Amino acid sequence: MAIKFQYNKTSLQQIEKNLKMRQRTLPIIKSKETALRLEVKKCKEDDIALQKKLESQIGGYESMYALWGEFDPSLVALKDVEMSVKKIAGVRVPILDNIRLEVKPFGLFSSPKWYFDGINLLQGLAKTAVEREFVLAKLHLLEHARKKTTQKVNLFEKVQIPGYQEAVRKIKRFMEDEENLSKSSQKILKSLQEKRAKEAETGKEVSA
Repeated sequence: MAIKFQYNKTSLQQIEKNLKMRQRTLPIIKSKETALRLEVKKCKEDDIALQKKLESQIGGYESMYALWGEFDPSLVALKDVEMSVKKIAGVRVPILDNIRLEVKPFGLFSSPKWYFDGINLLQGLAKTAVEREFVLAKLHLLEHARKKTTQKVNLFEKVQIPGYQEAVRKIKRFMEDEENLSKSSQKILKSLQEKRAKEAETGKEVSA
């Protein structure tokens, strides 16, 4: 990214101000990136753990496969999901507070004994599935924020800060060269004036 500037003090002051602001902000952004990276890692670990749990519960479901033909799956229903929002490393993410499942009444004596096991299994599957959905939603938001923060770190660290530093060097070098040139010009002008003054003085002496 090319930094636009002019070779004067006003432009130098603005460039130096922008440079200092980015140099102060960079450590904060880096800290945020580290925090987000750790949270993303934790979310991924939670997702793997829930995926394994879900697979285990599905395995339990399959072990009772022959009996599910007699079971009424409508007995278990997801009634409500209570959630809140929390800020993690500056990112608003959904937090699962509670899962409310509803079990419809059924004949305790007329239904097979394993119905209770079936209901517990379905409740477990439903809860794990909802928990995983929340973890994946949280992971998506954190990963998106982490990528944007990494891009900003790279922009500041590899593009803008070096660009502003180079602009400061160029302006200062130009102003120094201009000052040296001005001093040299003044010396030459002074020398010419002195020479002319001497010549004028010599001319007066000769005519006298």
